[in-house]
Amino acid sequence: MKRVLTKKLLPGMILANDVLTPDSKTKLIDKGSVISEKDIARLAFHSILDVLIEDAPQQEEAPKAVSDTGLTYSERLRNSETFQEFKHDFEECSSKFEHTIGDILRGNKDLDLDEMMSPIYSLLGKGRTMGGIFDMLHNLRLYDDATYTHCINVALITNILAQWLKWSPEEIETATQAGLFHDIGKLLIPGSIITKPGALTDAEYVVVKTHPQKGYEAMKNMNISAHVKNAALMHHERCDGTGYPLRLRGPQIDKFAKAVAIADVYDAMTSARYYRGPICPFIAISMFEDEGFQKYDPEMIMAFLHNIVNTYLLNTVRLNTGEVGEIIFVNSASLSKPTIKVGNDYIDLTKCPGVYIQEII
Repeated sequence: MKRVLTKKLLPGMILANDVLTPDSKTKLIDKGSVISEKDIARLAFHSILDVLIEDAPQQEEAPKAVSDTGLTYSERLRNSETFQEFKHDFEECSSKFEHTIGDILRGNKDLDLDEMMSPIYSLLGKGRTMGGIFDMLHNLRLYDDATYTHCINVALITNILAQWLKWSPEEIETATQAGLFHDIGKLLIPGSIITKPGALTDAEYVVVKTHPQKGYEAMKNMNISAHVKNAALMHHERCDGTGYPLRLRGPQIDKFAKAVAIADVYDAMTSARYYRGPICPFIAISMFEDEGFQKYDPEMIMAFLHNIVNTYLLNTVRLNTGEVGEIIFVNSASLSKPTIKVGNDYIDLTKCPGVYIQEII
């Protein structure tokens, strides 16, 4: 039996104990369960840092659905010039952010918002569509799992969510800043804790949970919107009062923090890892549908989910049954369960319990 970080879990691993929510009031997954991609997404959704698993033989890779070119859609995308350009721009943006924010936090440099935001808007430009950016992020494999890259992901996602919500240009700009700076408190947590390969002790977990206050304190005297500071402090708050550090409820939480919270947990659920591919967005969508409407702002969740799903209309997908088909209709009452055309048949996932989209190919 060994303890494994949630972000390093692989489908097929077996839980060695029951997993409870952080408040210990609800059982999420039973001991002995075979971990699925849906379970990994659920653990990330509830901010579970690590779990105990049984020792087991090396997992075999599931066969990949392939096109007539012999490559999956993701593989073709990653080989494309468009993706390589985005990857180059993203890594350059991440490097600039890492060095600049480091200088600012050490007091060696003043905050220059234009300098900080310019690379982000460059990623959002060059004719890239909102759906295309999600596609790029979903397939981006990085050399590490640094806070810097996560902050950039969240800035991009929050920007797009604000556009979907039809916020004003000024609000969209503030939302993008809030996404970029939301996690800088983690840069003030000792690296030995943030990058620790094994399980965190209770004391270390308490330290990690101080990052919202640390981020707020770091920005308190900076010339930046109060909403951005609040997003750093409140992005782990939840509308039902189950978040931290202040256990705020819906009306008490800054609206920009609410938007960042959605982007933050979506990125945590769907980011690619070196040791496994990204979890399918439809699995993340199902998690928001099943458990998100009390925890997140309902208007924001609906705008986010409806638009995310529509970006994947007509995409080819593989179901957990192994069947491959095309998304032809989005069921507005159950967004994670569209209708799939498989050959000459139509599969309405709302009428097929236990069947779900496992992979976009």
